[in-house]
Amino acid sequence: MRADKVLSLLGIAARAKRIASGEFQTEHAVKSGEAYLVMVANDASENTKKRVRSMCEYYQVPMAVYATREELGHCIGKEFRASLAVTDKGLAESVEKKLADKTTE
Repeated sequence: MRADKVLSLLGIAARAKRIASGEFQTEHAVKSGEAYLVMVANDASENTKKRVRSMCEYYQVPMAVYATREELGHCIGKEFRASLAVTDKGLAESVEKKLADKTTE
Protein backbone atom coordinates (compact mmCIF):
# COMPACT_ATOMS: atom_id res chain seq x y z
CA MET A 1 0.00 0.00 0.00
CA ARG A 2 1.30 3.43 -0.91
CA ALA A 3 1.81 5.97 1.81
CA ASP A 4 0.55 9.35 0.72
CA LYS A 5 -0.52 12.61 2.30
CA VAL A 6 -4.11 12.53 1.02
CA LEU A 7 -4.82 9.19 2.70
CA SER A 8 -2.98 10.35 5.84
CA LEU A 9 -5.21 13.43 6.07
CA LEU A 10 -8.29 11.24 5.65
CA GLY A 11 -7.01 9.10 8.53
CA ILE A 12 -6.63 12.19 10.69
CA ALA A 13 -10.17 13.26 9.79
CA ALA A 14 -11.46 9.80 10.71
CA ARG A 15 -9.75 9.90 14.10
CA ALA A 16 -11.29 13.35 14.66
CA LYS A 17 -14.70 11.85 13.81
CA ARG A 18 -15.02 14.15 10.78
CA ILE A 19 -15.70 11.44 8.18
CA ALA A 20 -19.02 10.04 7.00
CA SER A 21 -18.17 6.76 5.29
CA GLY A 22 -20.20 4.45 3.11
CA GLU A 23 -22.77 5.38 0.52
CA PHE A 24 -25.70 5.97 2.88
CA GLN A 25 -23.78 8.16 5.35
CA THR A 26 -22.07 10.05 2.52
CA GLU A 27 -25.43 10.80 0.91
CA HIS A 28 -26.87 11.92 4.26
CA ALA A 29 -23.86 14.23 4.91
CA VAL A 30 -24.16 15.85 1.48
CA LYS A 31 -27.93 16.34 1.62
CA SER A 32 -27.84 17.72 5.17
CA GLY A 33 -25.11 20.22 4.27
CA GLU A 34 -22.47 18.66 6.53
CA ALA A 35 -20.11 17.51 3.74
CA TYR A 36 -17.32 19.76 2.47
CA LEU A 37 -15.64 17.18 0.23
CA VAL A 38 -16.68 13.79 -1.12
CA MET A 39 -14.16 11.13 -2.11
CA VAL A 40 -15.07 8.21 -4.38
CA ALA A 41 -12.83 5.22 -5.01
CA ASN A 42 -11.30 4.70 -8.47
CA ASP A 43 -12.66 1.17 -8.56
CA ALA A 44 -16.20 2.05 -7.46
CA SER A 45 -18.87 1.10 -9.98
CA GLU A 46 -19.65 3.58 -12.74
CA ASN A 47 -23.21 3.77 -11.42
CA THR A 48 -21.94 4.80 -7.97
CA LYS A 49 -19.60 7.42 -9.45
CA LYS A 50 -22.37 8.85 -11.61
CA ARG A 51 -24.90 8.98 -8.76
CA VAL A 52 -22.45 10.61 -6.35
CA ARG A 53 -21.23 13.06 -9.02
CA SER A 54 -24.82 14.14 -9.79
CA MET A 55 -25.63 14.56 -6.11
CA CYS A 56 -22.44 16.59 -5.48
CA GLU A 57 -23.14 18.85 -8.47
CA TYR A 58 -26.69 19.48 -7.29
CA TYR A 59 -25.65 20.27 -3.70
CA GLN A 60 -22.45 22.05 -4.84
CA VAL A 61 -20.04 19.86 -2.89
CA PRO A 62 -16.57 19.21 -4.35
CA MET A 63 -15.93 15.60 -5.36
CA ALA A 64 -12.72 13.73 -6.09
CA VAL A 65 -12.11 10.24 -7.45
CA TYR A 66 -9.06 8.88 -5.67
CA ALA A 67 -7.46 5.62 -4.47
CA THR A 68 -9.07 2.19 -4.36
CA ARG A 69 -11.96 1.03 -2.17
CA GLU A 70 -9.48 -0.90 -0.06
CA GLU A 71 -7.15 2.11 0.38
CA LEU A 72 -10.01 4.47 1.26
CA GLY A 73 -11.36 2.03 3.81
CA HIS A 74 -7.97 1.18 5.28
CA CYS A 75 -6.96 4.82 5.84
CA ILE A 76 -10.08 5.41 7.97
CA GLY A 77 -9.84 2.11 9.83
CA LYS A 78 -12.55 0.23 7.94
CA GLU A 79 -12.66 -2.63 5.42
CA PHE A 80 -13.74 -1.25 2.04
CA ARG A 81 -15.31 2.11 1.29
CA ALA A 82 -16.50 3.19 -2.16
CA SER A 83 -17.30 6.71 -0.93
CA LEU A 84 -16.78 8.97 2.04
CA ALA A 85 -17.45 12.58 2.97
CA VAL A 86 -15.19 14.92 4.94
CA THR A 87 -17.36 16.93 7.34
CA ASP A 88 -14.74 19.42 8.55
CA LYS A 89 -14.10 22.47 6.37
CA GLY A 90 -10.42 22.87 7.27
CA LEU A 91 -9.59 19.21 6.74
CA ALA A 92 -11.52 19.18 3.46
CA GLU A 93 -9.53 22.18 2.22
CA SER A 94 -6.27 20.49 3.23
CA VAL A 95 -7.23 17.32 1.35
CA GLU A 96 -8.19 19.36 -1.74
CA LYS A 97 -4.83 21.17 -1.59
CA LYS A 98 -2.94 17.85 -1.42
CA LEU A 99 -5.01 16.52 -4.33
CA ALA A 100 -4.15 19.62 -6.36
CA ASP A 101 -0.45 19.18 -5.49
CA LYS A 102 -0.59 15.56 -6.70
CA THR A 103 -2.02 16.56 -10.09
CA THR A 104 0.79 19.08 -10.65
CA GLU A 105 3.54 16.56 -9.88
